[in-house]
Amino acid sequence: MATRDAGAIHRAIEAVWRIESAKIIATVARMVRDVGLAEELAQDALVSALEQWPEEGVPDNPAAWLTQVAKHRALDRLRRGQLAERKAPEIGRELDAQHEMAQADFAEAVDAALDDDIGDDLLRLVFTACHPVLSTEARVALTLRLMGGLTTDEIARAFLVPEATVAQRIVRAKRTLAEARVPFEVPRRHELEARLASVLEVLYLIFNEGYAATAGDDWMRPALCDEALRLGRIVAELVPGEAEVHGLVALMEIQASRMAARVGASGEPVLLLEQNRARWDQMLIRRGFAALARAESLGGAFGPYALQAAIAACHGRARTAGETDWPRIAALYDALAELSPSPIVELNRAVALSMAFGPAAGLEVVDALMGETALQGYHLLPTVRGDLLFKLGRLDEARKEFDRAASLTRNTRERALLLARARACTPN
Repeated sequence: MATRDAGAIHRAIEAVWRIESAKIIATVARMVRDVGLAEELAQDALVSALEQWPEEGVPDNPAAWLTQVAKHRALDRLRRGQLAERKAPEIGRELDAQHEMAQADFAEAVDAALDDDIGDDLLRLVFTACHPVLSTEARVALTLRLMGGLTTDEIARAFLVPEATVAQRIVRAKRTLAEARVPFEVPRRHELEARLASVLEVLYLIFNEGYAATAGDDWMRPALCDEALRLGRIVAELVPGEAEVHGLVALMEIQASRMAARVGASGEPVLLLEQNRARWDQMLIRRGFAALARAESLGGAFGPYALQAAIAACHGRARTAGETDWPRIAALYDALAELSPSPIVELNRAVALSMAFGPAAGLEVVDALMGETALQGYHLLPTVRGDLLFKLGRLDEARKEFDRAASLTRNTRERALLLARARACTPN
């Protein structure tokens, strides 16, 4: 046993829980087949640590200690028969397998806990938390809670919603999974692609909210990017043969490399072409290139995430904004628009076309999007149109677009930037 300093012990507990909670919940969920109950039992183990470690000290292997306590709590629940009717045959086998462990010396029990197939359990937990039976908001909240170890308050602050709202989403998500009898398993091969798409969608939603915050006073929320990237790397290790997982990881790695350069000294946004590229994280860029190469080697060069990663890679290879290969980026957007057509992709394609072939080429595409229902109220549509009109010297029209964009965004930093751009359209 180590230190008895209460503050240090509590910090140790928090650190271990943040890193290991997903594995603990996944291990217990395999036993009880209920993620809600598994989280409750894992939380019981956490409470035990908060009670015992300040008196006894931090165990030599704190993660294994928490896992073993949670498993014993699960075993007690199973013995009481609360799940017996529904899972009797499986529970009987689990009890038989666990009986000797429950009676064994604690050190031997720890060794047994460490021998569990954590990878499979984590993969089951990922697919359960991101199950399509749940709403997108519920999948995001449950993934951050179960896989990321974030508290309800942390999730609420990250997405600028009331804590009660997040708590309700998580409770309802667990209830929905239980009522729908969603199996705690990795989908069969014929279901895997569709279910994996849901997992990747959740991870990218989390990353994007961190990369460009929807609302609030901060331009970015780096903690969410870090969490999405960490979870993406885990999933890539768990399903190494799935090209699109590596494509998403590549995309997030390369985009995350720019984060230090995306804000100025006062927290103001710094747009891509104005960023100091010396501040880009070259290690993350190299990791992104490696992940992209892995996706391509698996035959996934034209998957939607891999194509977006290839676009990001074009920026990553350019030492200056002027060296960017915009014709290639435009061609990649053409391929992405053909593969996954959407108004958002088309808007991004318009930007690439404007950079490659002039603002008039981009404006033609943007003008065709003005009637798109999905883009009504989307602040980036007038932002892009304003930028193109500004470059064409149509300043009065550009000012109106920037003003409109500023009225639509809910991010304080972005609003200030757009209003500044509107003022720049007015001659002195």
